[in-house]
This record gives sequence, C-alpha cells and structure tokens, in this order.
Amino acid sequence: MTGAADANEILLAVDLARLKPGENRLPCPTCDRGPKDTALSVRLEPDGVIVWHCHRLCGTDGSSRSRDPKTPPRPRQTPPQAAERPRGLSDSARALWAATEPVSGAATDYLQARACMLPPTDSDLRCMPALRHPSGYMCPALVALITDVCTGAPLSLHRTWIRPDGRKADVTPPRLLLKDHPIAGGVIRLWPDEAVTAGLGIAEGIETALSLAHGFTPVWACIDAGHLAKFPVLAGVQDLIIAADNDDAGRKAADECARRWSPHTAVRVISADADGCDLNDEVREHG
Repeated sequence: MTGAADANEILLAVDLARLKPGENRLPCPTCDRGPKDTALSVRLEPDGVIVWHCHRLCGTDGSSRSRDPKTPPRPRQTPPQAAERPRGLSDSARALWAATEPVSGAATDYLQARACMLPPTDSDLRCMPALRHPSGYMCPALVALITDVCTGAPLSLHRTWIRPDGRKADVTPPRLLLKDHPIAGGVIRLWPDEAVTAGLGIAEGIETALSLAHGFTPVWACIDAGHLAKFPVLAGVQDLIIAADNDDAGRKAADECARRWSPHTAVRVISADADGCDLNDEVREHG
C-alpha cells in the first residue's frame, strides 16, 4: 500500500454492508472533497476481498488482504430471504371476529355434548350463528381467536363448524385455520390473562382443554402438539398442568414442554388411559 490511509482506515470508512459486487465509487477518506466525491474506487471481488484505488494523486490503494489481523472480517453476505408474511388479522378476519358472540345456542349444545366446560364470556372462544364453510355449506360455528402467547397480539382464527342440533357438521374438513395467517407462537386463551394468577392448564385442542377445565382452571389450548411442545415458560405461573394426548406426538410434546418448565415451576402431566385417546375422549366415556 502506498498512501496516507492504511487498510484499517479504509475498512472503517467504508460501509461494508452496502457494497455491491463489482466496482463501487465512494469518497476517498484521505483526500475527500465532499459528499459528491467519488474518487475512490472500491471493488468487491467474488471471493469477498475488497480492493480500492483513489483516482486522484493521494496514492491511496490496497486490498482487504493487507488489513490488520485484529480488524473484524467483513460480514458474510447471505442471499436475500423471502419476505415473511405479515402477522396479524386481515381486515376480513377482524370483521369476522367482531361479528362473533359469546358461546350460546348450537355452540353450547356442541360443547356440552362433548362433556366440555363452558368458557367464560370474556374467553377467546366465541361463536357465529351461521358461517359459510369453503364447501358452501352454511351452519353455526365455534370461532377461536389465536393470539401470541407472550404478547397477546391477534394472529389468526380457528373455526369449527357444527350443526344446528349441536353435532359436528358433515363438512370436510370440519375445522380450519385462516389461510395466510402465520400462527407460530400462538395459543387460544380460553380464559383471559387476568384469570392466570398462579396456575395454568394447557392442552393441544379446545375440547381437551375444556375437559381439563372440569378439574382445573384457567386453561388454554395450544392448537397442536408442536405448539404445546414449544409452549414458553411464563413468569408468574407457579403450577402448570399439561393434558397430553395419549399418542406418540402428544406424549413427546408433553414431555418436551415439561422438561423446559420443570426447573422453573411445578409441572403435572395427565393423559387418558387408552392409547390414542385424549382427555376429552375419556371424560365423554366415563364422566
């Protein structure tokens, strides 16, 4: 190198993250004449090496191979990632949730037939007297709001279609999440946050959680085994009750959740006796 600025000075003066492959024209740190100065040519080579040369007479030139070993290396460029889908309810989803009402009518009949405890009126489980299924069938439905487990921010809606007489609707599938609504880190708060004062019960599904509620409240539904397994440790919860589905996925999810929680709080895992069943199956059969 033959100039006033050494490799370290050049690398500190250049915004490395903004360099494009090939030649970049920038102000020279040695003979800079203002913001519009582009005397310094900085070339980013395919192997990540940076080569520079000032086209004026200050003599600044060199490459990143000559930098002081203590200088941090240039951050490795990573390919651009696909834009993440925005989290939160769409306008149509917000309108649907605003139109829901506390569980009543066919929704009450359905939950009672499934031996479920009815949630409080400020629950995130509500109902619609009539909701169109993608198949075109119009019937009552349970509508559950999925929120971020830590922040409470709305993420999506979970819908269960039921017949006017309270039985599960003859549609396929009878349960659906909203399309294009990420639910990572989501949960259905069947009891509000204010009810979680010391203990909390969790399960995969809504019906299983509301079966657990006969013996323990408040309860939340984690949507599926994956979310139950990753259910984060929450400050202030002194007792965690996990109602595990009695299958491989359910048992593994409950075990993983219990391992993370047990150093912080008291954890109890309960499950149905019969393999492949959940707590709701057992409550309906035996009471």
